[in-house]
Amino acid sequence: MRKLWLLFAQTVTVGLGLWFVIAALRPHWLPLPSAAPSAPAIVATAPAASPLPSAPTAAPTGSYSQAAKRAAPAVVSIVASKTARDRGPGEDAWLRFFFGNGRTSPQPQVGLGSGVIVSADGYLLTNNHVVEGASDIEVQLVDGRQATARLVGTDPETDLALLQIRLDKLPVITLGDVAAVQVGDVVLAIGNPFNVGQTVTSGIVSAMGRNRLGLSTFENFIQTDAAINPGNSGGALVDFSGQLIGINTAIYSRSGGNMGIGFAIPVDSARLVMDALLRDGRVTRGWIGVEPRDLTPELAASLGLRVRKGVLITGVLQDGPASRGGMRPGDVVVGIAGAEVTNTAQLLAAVAALKPQSEASVAVQRGEQHLDLKLLVALRPQAQRRAPE
Repeated sequence: MRKLWLLFAQTVTVGLGLWFVIAALRPHWLPLPSAAPSAPAIVATAPAASPLPSAPTAAPTGSYSQAAKRAAPAVVSIVASKTARDRGPGEDAWLRFFFGNGRTSPQPQVGLGSGVIVSADGYLLTNNHVVEGASDIEVQLVDGRQATARLVGTDPETDLALLQIRLDKLPVITLGDVAAVQVGDVVLAIGNPFNVGQTVTSGIVSAMGRNRLGLSTFENFIQTDAAINPGNSGGALVDFSGQLIGINTAIYSRSGGNMGIGFAIPVDSARLVMDALLRDGRVTRGWIGVEPRDLTPELAASLGLRVRKGVLITGVLQDGPASRGGMRPGDVVVGIAGAEVTNTAQLLAAVAALKPQSEASVAVQRGEQHLDLKLLVALRPQAQRRAPE
């Protein structure tokens, strides 16, 4: 019995010694206790069991999809058909060769453009040159609906026209505030260029108040580098929120395509024209009957003029409002109705804003004299329509 106890004691002693040696030198050889995995398991699963609240998904940076969605449904395509005049083959050698001396059948001319629905009653704005001389005007909406448009009125001097269509549940664009528009603001141009279908292009406002471009009588354009091409005429220029700030009207181009210089009529000017067409059927403007010219410092020096700012009057219509009021060629207009005038564009705008048959005070410099002339403003004659091409 004693031998067995001694053998057991020796065996346990040797086993414990081996365990301590292995634990000190090779601990990874020993099996881990069953409770050990619990700590790392909790750490690993904690994020899955108690996730932190995630932030809502934001719109992609630089995307203007919401502005396009708000504005695009109110932008339409316009097809304006013009009945071509009969023309004898004698006017063209090739036609005379094929058709002899008979007359050819006239071929209708078709013009393409865009427009913007600005009223739930179906009124829409476009350019005058899109619909000028048209015998039939068809409007197509983005949703596929089509309608024949009625021409409410035109204003060739701003190149604007007002149409009306009769459809239910029309999308209407929101009119923006041009006074809040600044150079560098992001804008979108929406229209139907080259008849490829509605297209949205982006850019910035390059300049404000562009004039003396020879595009129309009264110019106060928004310049943009958003791509505008043939077919965009009459379409919408909208801000980053989708509000209408201009009617696209022209581009500067040597090739016929976009070169990064486009022009739009400000929406505040378009609104005034629309209101006048709805109220009176035409736009009435003041007129005094003069031929103005910008007064440059060089011109003022060569003529020996005392003033350096203003508008030089180079001609006065005989028996016109200015002539009856005492204005003469060589006078320099420096103010109208208390407002300063420094260039021809300002003079035209100031006179046009005067009410016909009202009396207006015009400040002029005549040599060494400063005069305040009283003129009876007349109604500006209607602009002559261009002959059909």
